[in-house]
Amino acid sequence: MESVEEETDPRVRLWEPVGRAVALLLGPYAEVVLHDPDTDRILEIWNPMTSRGPGDRSFLGELDGLDPSARDVFGPYEKLLADGRRLSSVSAVLRAPDGGPSAVLCVNLDRTPLEQAAALLSAFGAPTTAPPEPLFEHDWNERVQHIVGAYVRESGRPVGRLTRADRLAVLARLDEAGVFAVRRATPVVTGALQVSRSTLYGLLAELRAPGKDRAPGKECEA
Repeated sequence: MESVEEETDPRVRLWEPVGRAVALLLGPYAEVVLHDPDTDRILEIWNPMTSRGPGDRSFLGELDGLDPSARDVFGPYEKLLADGRRLSSVSAVLRAPDGGPSAVLCVNLDRTPLEQAAALLSAFGAPTTAPPEPLFEHDWNERVQHIVGAYVRESGRPVGRLTRADRLAVLARLDEAGVFAVRRATPVVTGALQVSRSTLYGLLAELRAPGKDRAPGKECEA
């Protein structure tokens, strides 16, 4: 009586470590299938996503026409399961020493968790409406953060690396927005720009020096 090892197709014994390794790495969202191109049957399947198994039809099509010197990895391409799941698939032709197709290894990755994650991230990143003015009209802390943050994004430099010219430009925007007309705005601005009060006052004095072009605004109150 032959042992199970002797009954196992040698191609399955050869490629089983690869099939199991990929299935373990990507499981439970991927299946790995080893096909026999001669009989168009499944030799082995690891982590099956459907009811098919070894011995079932592969529906590979003809591989005899493949050029032995051509690339033997195809994909990723899309497949669709009956339950609506979309798969990203890659197929590799495994060749015998004589150059002919010995087996075909296919990896089918279920894209459902990736699509769900993408949908969740898209929902978080969806465009937002402007805040209602009656609620935020007097939220100067929010306005300061918005103006400084917008400049940081435009310049591509973090707050700690803003130059003196950058800070003057930001202060001009804040002054134009009327921030310094608000009592106790100074601590909010110094915190946002990461500067001391003396530095802020010096910058404001430079900004408001005679001959400087700036939007009208009132003096900053401590």
